[in-house]
Amino acid sequence: MALGFEPVSGRITVQDGVYQQLRHALMVGSFDPGQVLTIAALAEAFGTSNMPVREALRRLAAENALEISQNGSACVPVVTRARLDDLCRARLAVEGLAAELGAPRLTAVEIASLQRITDDQQAIGRDGSIYELIAKNQQFHFIIYRASGSDVLFQLIETLWLRFGPYMRLLSNHVAPLMRAGTMEPSGRHIAIIAALKDKDFARARDEVVADITATQMTLRAICPDVPEPKTVDFTGFGKAS
Repeated sequence: MALGFEPVSGRITVQDGVYQQLRHALMVGSFDPGQVLTIAALAEAFGTSNMPVREALRRLAAENALEISQNGSACVPVVTRARLDDLCRARLAVEGLAAELGAPRLTAVEIASLQRITDDQQAIGRDGSIYELIAKNQQFHFIIYRASGSDVLFQLIETLWLRFGPYMRLLSNHVAPLMRAGTMEPSGRHIAIIAALKDKDFARARDEVVADITATQMTLRAICPDVPEPKTVDFTGFGKAS
C-alpha cells in the first residue's frame, strides 16, 4: 500500500494519527471507489497494531466515509450519479454560504496564500502529481471557508469533502491525461475567484466558488456510472401469514 503513510508516534495518540492520515487520504481521493481496506494491510503501512486501525475505520464508517461489510471489512463507497448530485446539492448550499461569509473576512495575507496555491497548481498541472493538485485544491477552498468564522459550517464541509473522496478519485483518473496534454485548466476557477476577491466583489467571489463546484459536478456526471440507488426493503409484512 504505497500511499505515503507515516509511522504514527509522538505527541498525538496512535489512534488519532491513523485516523487523521486515513481521513485525509480518503478526502483527496487516494482510494478507488469500492476498494476494500484491510486492517492487516493498513496496520503494516502505519507500523501499528490492528487495534488503532480498526478504531479509525470504525470512526470513518460513522462519518459515512466508509462502509463496513458483514464480514467486518471496510470498503470505500461506490460512486453513482444520484449520490454525486445529492452531495453536490449539499456542497453548493453549505460551501456557497461559507464563501459568502468568508470572502469579506479574508486578509491580504490569506489572499496572497490563495495566489501561491494557484501558482503551485499551474506548475503541478504540467508535470506533477494529480493527488498533490487535489490536495492544493482542498487547501485553497478551506482557506476561504475557515475565514467564515463558523465552526459548524466548516465541520459540515469537511464531512461533505470526506464523502466526496471517491468522486475525486474518479475525477483524478479522468483529468490526469488532460492535464499532461495541457488541455485542462489545473486550478479550475481559482484565478477568477482571486480576481473577484482583489476587486472586493465578494458576491462575484461567492458565485465563482459555486461555479467551481458546479463545473466539477458536470465533469463527473459525464463519467459517473448511472447506477440506480438500491431500493429500501419494506419489512412491515415480514413474518406475517399470507
